[in-house]
Amino acid sequence: MTVTSDRYAQLADRFGAVVDSLTPTDWGAASPCEGWAASDVLDHVMSTQRDFLAQHGVDAGSSIPATVDPAQAWHAHDRHLRELLADPAVADLEYDGVFGRSTIGAAITTFYGFDLIVHRWDLAQSAGHDEILDAAELDTIERSADGFGEHLYGEGVCKSAVDVPDGAERQAKVLARLGRRSGVPAA
Repeated sequence: MTVTSDRYAQLADRFGAVVDSLTPTDWGAASPCEGWAASDVLDHVMSTQRDFLAQHGVDAGSSIPATVDPAQAWHAHDRHLRELLADPAVADLEYDGVFGRSTIGAAITTFYGFDLIVHRWDLAQSAGHDEILDAAELDTIERSADGFGEHLYGEGVCKSAVDVPDGAERQAKVLARLGRRSGVPAA
């Protein structure tokens, strides 16, 4: 195991627990991501990771559409990523990206790690569950949002920030920055 694979495992284990908690009916429910059902959110998470890996010459693994069996698709994808990130030759592979020089492992655990945290919450919301993000996860979201700058509100990323009531908890404030309201899936 590497530090990168350990960090990915922490993120993926929590994401996978929510994936496993959804019922077949939940996968068709609206998510907080406008126009997307829960299965679309999961497909987005997997396809963007696979696309990123393929763009950098890394075996992206086979694709099982999330609409077939979402949990099976996620677990196959997750197993493949864990195998890749356990190999320092993959995890430490450098590339030049939008945010500067990085490694495959750093991108998966930071940029795509942000997705695993936020979309874990989205999946839970689509099933009517309130997923509590811990302080470290909220720190990660805030740090990532700061680092993304204007890209945060680019096409297909996040909607504009929404207002929260005075006295709102930190999680509600952080998610509102990403255009999300707790308990309100998009139509």
